Amino acid sequence: MTAETKKKVSLFDRFLNGVERVGNKLPHPIALFAIFAAVTALLSAIFAAMGVSASGELINRATNTVEMQTITAVSLLNQKGVIYMLTSAVKNFTGFAPLGVVLVAMLGVGVAETSGYIPTILKRTVAVTPRSLITPVVVFLGIMSNIASDAGYVVLIPIGALMFMAYGRHPMAGLAAAFAGVSGGFSANLVIGTTDPLLSGISTEAVHILDAARSVEPTSNWYFMIASTFLITIIGTIVTDYIVEPRLGKYNGKFLEGAFESNQITAKEQKALRMANITLLVMTLLVVLICLPADSFMRNPKTGSLIAGAPLMQSIIVLIMFFFLIPSVVFGYVSGKFKDNKDVCGAMGKAMSSMGAYIALAFVAAQFISYFSYTKLGTIIALKGAQFIESTGIGGIPLMILFILFSAFINLFMGSASAKWTILAPVFIPMFMLLGYSPELTQVAYRIGDSTTNIITPLMSYFAMIIVFAKEYDENSGIGTLISTMLPYSIFFLIGWSLLLVVWMFFGLPLGPGAGLFM
Repeated sequence: MTAETKKKVSLFDRFLNGVERVGNKLPHPIALFAIFAAVTALLSAIFAAMGVSASGELINRATNTVEMQTITAVSLLNQKGVIYMLTSAVKNFTGFAPLGVVLVAMLGVGVAETSGYIPTILKRTVAVTPRSLITPVVVFLGIMSNIASDAGYVVLIPIGALMFMAYGRHPMAGLAAAFAGVSGGFSANLVIGTTDPLLSGISTEAVHILDAARSVEPTSNWYFMIASTFLITIIGTIVTDYIVEPRLGKYNGKFLEGAFESNQITAKEQKALRMANITLLVMTLLVVLICLPADSFMRNPKTGSLIAGAPLMQSIIVLIMFFFLIPSVVFGYVSGKFKDNKDVCGAMGKAMSSMGAYIALAFVAAQFISYFSYTKLGTIIALKGAQFIESTGIGGIPLMILFILFSAFINLFMGSASAKWTILAPVFIPMFMLLGYSPELTQVAYRIGDSTTNIITPLMSYFAMIIVFAKEYDENSGIGTLISTMLPYSIFFLIGWSLLLVVWMFFGLPLGPGAGLFM
């Protein structure tokens, strides 16, 4: 912490500083995830020996039916568990969802940085965008990036840091603002994204427990999520500008000095930027033209959708890689940065070499997350918590607030939104339907809780990657630094989003087309 930061003595700052100190006294993130994995194995053996279990109606994803199931803790320290740990280690690593996404995207992003394409775009951005708008722009773009699934994590978050740096602001604040939008505001958007059909499909199966004729549509939360987009943008901007960045203090890191020595763009850079942007525009138009026909191979062959189950969404990371790579190569050749293909290949190699720390961390993090799933500990926690909420007997707005808090808590232990909803939907949707609340309302409350604590849990699959990004600007940063930086967003998103739902319920507003609050 800087001397300027230490002068801040508010109770909230002291709390955040305490979180940071405690967190940063923990071992290196690689060692910490290894400890998490070891503790998970030990606890699994203890709970399995005790016969710890939980029962509930769960969706069988193989048959898409709801069944009463009893989930028992599974030990990692018996013969079968040890075999699993040994034989699945490589598969856990190579199958770790963020690993391929990050490395593929970085091939394009890394070349864009080395060629000078991104720095030049940032110079142009600084020249035309008022300083006061940069924070809401970064947060808003983070929220909107969710339409492209996980692309925002690997593309927008590092660029958010660079954008703040270009304005002479602390890059960690830009990283935090982008992370808050991408992950903390994960469910919000102005359009229907990949999350909507995924969750609504699970909700429909849960609804069928009581009403086989009813379904939950992908658009069922649309109106509420449109309003949420603007709310999260406003809250994220206020938290960044008035809490996070002042607490970070002045940035004196090695990447600031000389990174953007001048916002003036040379004539050669202007020509290169123009040619690169034309290339990008042509590529974009080509993709649009390919997607327009009703029988386009980029659409879902069954539904014709360009989102749910569509090859377009399934290939979005590769497309983003090319959208960065090809214009960057054009920029590099026109500007003189690249002389031949060796320079381009060297830039790609440099991008991959910079990810060494993340690859090492991803290996250990993948084992921990896999172990937690194998042992069923997260499922048991969720089912036990559901039983507690059912036993409280409360209703109305307090019930929805309690469910939001519960979902936020469970999210600390289970990172996947769909995996948690597969467990929680068959329990809570029928329960709340019998109390008179629509499944669309239950789904909204879940999405609020599920989003707001993404940014403070190491079990979120991209958390390890964000730590690596943060270390580029603060070599001493660790889990404590990231959690203490993101905690204000989590708290205020949770409060603000919950209040929005309270207002929605008070005025009886529709959640989406044909989707009300009550049965």
